[in-house]
Amino acid sequence: MSVAAKEELRARMRRARAGLPPAERLAAARGIEDLVLGLPAVTGARTVLMFYSFGSEVPTSGIAERLLAGGGRVLLPFLEADAMEAAEVRPGESLVHTSYGPKEPARRVAVDPATVDAVVTPGLAFDRRGRRLGYGGGHYDRYLARLRTETPRIGVGFALQVIDHVPADPLDQLVDLVVTEDGVIECLPPRLRTDLPP
Repeated sequence: MSVAAKEELRARMRRARAGLPPAERLAAARGIEDLVLGLPAVTGARTVLMFYSFGSEVPTSGIAERLLAGGGRVLLPFLEADAMEAAEVRPGESLVHTSYGPKEPARRVAVDPATVDAVVTPGLAFDRRGRRLGYGGGHYDRYLARLRTETPRIGVGFALQVIDHVPADPLDQLVDLVVTEDGVIECLPPRLRTDLPP
């Protein structure tokens, strides 16, 4: 798919997501929050990389607050020299505004990606094979490639963001699960195949 076609798909998905009525958005967000927090990949994680939602994205503050309240360690991304890193955010710590949308941790101390046990990642669109359409900067794809291979990747979005086919380039990273208000999609074939010869 051409760059122009990808941009058209991004614009179309932004419009669709922004068009959700407020009451429907709130109800869907509550359902997504409960589903994410019930996932074994999350309940068994010590350190979870979240994202700070903005605009019409699925709200994530409730997920982060509940993880922190349960004694979990929450990381949020920040950009430094156009590269994505992640820093720990503790209860009560402030966040800072950015020019590109999401807030970032005020205390920008990069955490080793190898310590991340699960990732909850944004996207404009997902498909059932785990392909994800990001915002076009490639920051998440490059960061996901630095994680331990077995670290679960969980995409979150509204049901209307799941489409038949998301175009992918060789460097695009797959997610393992997609959570929407309609349920949890286990992406197939699995990103980590266990039936392949050693």
